[in-house]
Amino acid sequence: MARTGGAEGADDRGDAAGGGVGAVPPAPGLWLVATPIGAARDITLRALDILAGADVLAAEDTRRTRHLLDIHGIALRGRPILPYHDHNGPQMRPVILGHLARGASVAYVSDAGTPLVADPGYRLVAEAIAAGHPVHAAPGPSAVLAALCVSGLPTDRFMFAGFLPPKPAARARFLARLAAVPATLVLMEAPHRLAEGLAAMAEALGPDRPAAICRELTKLHEEVRRGALGELAAGLAAAPRPRGEIVLVVGPPADAGTAEADLDTALHDALARMSLKDAVQAVAAATGLPRRRVYARALALSGGG
Repeated sequence: MARTGGAEGADDRGDAAGGGVGAVPPAPGLWLVATPIGAARDITLRALDILAGADVLAAEDTRRTRHLLDIHGIALRGRPILPYHDHNGPQMRPVILGHLARGASVAYVSDAGTPLVADPGYRLVAEAIAAGHPVHAAPGPSAVLAALCVSGLPTDRFMFAGFLPPKPAARARFLARLAAVPATLVLMEAPHRLAEGLAAMAEALGPDRPAAICRELTKLHEEVRRGALGELAAGLAAAPRPRGEIVLVVGPPADAGTAEADLDTALHDALARMSLKDAVQAVAAATGLPRRRVYARALALSGGG
C-alpha cells in the first residue's frame, strides 16, 4: 500500500490579493464561482474579480465565504451575502431569482470547490435557466478532478458517483449498479463511515480493484493511499478513524479494456465488409452496446472522427 505525504505549508494562509482585484460588476446573471478546496491561494484571478464586483453574493456558508473574502482583501461594500444551502433552498431561490430578474449579477459559491459537484445549486441553476437568466461558470478547484489526477488511475473515462449511501442495504444496491461500469469511479465518503464503506466496496466491486484514498487534498495534512480495495479496506479497519475531506477513486474493472478491444475487433471486421452505417447497426445489435457509442468508435477507427 503506497502512501504519499502532504503538501508543505498548504493551508488557509496566503498573501491578500486585494491589490490586484477589480470591483467592476460582471455581466448580469448567475455566476457559479469555484473556490479553494484547501489552500486559499488556489483561486483564479477571474474568480476574485467576480467576487469583488458582483452585485449580490450567495454562499452555502456565509461565514466561510466572509473568511475567504477577508483573506483576499475583498470588501463587501454593503453588498448582500445571502445564505443558500440544501435546507433553505425553497425559501431562498425566489429571493435570488428576484435579484436576477432585476438585472443583477449574482455570484454563488459553495463551501469549497466547484458549486453543484457534490454541493448545492442544481435547482437554483435549473430555475434560473427556466426563467431565462444567463448562467455563467467561473471554473477552478474541484476535489473530484484533483483526486482523479493524483490517484494514478486511468483518466480517459471516469464517472463521478457522488456520496456512498450511508445505510448498508442502499449502499449494496448502489455499488452493485456501479460494479460493471467500464470507467474509473470517483466517490465521496464521510470519515466516520470510511472503513465500512471501503469494506462494502471491496465486496461489491472486487478486492483486487485498484483504488486510491485521497484525504485533505491541497491542505497541510494531505495524504493519498493507493492499493487494492481489499488491502485498503483491511488497513483502514485496523487504523484510527481518519479525519478530513475524503475522495475515493477506483479503477475500472479488469474486463473493461477487453470489452473495448472486442468492440474494436468487431468493428474492424464489419467495416471491411460493409458501409459505416451498416457496420454500426450490425455491431450494436450483436453486442448490445449503445448505437451512439458504437458509431463514435467506428468513426475513430475509420479515420472520420
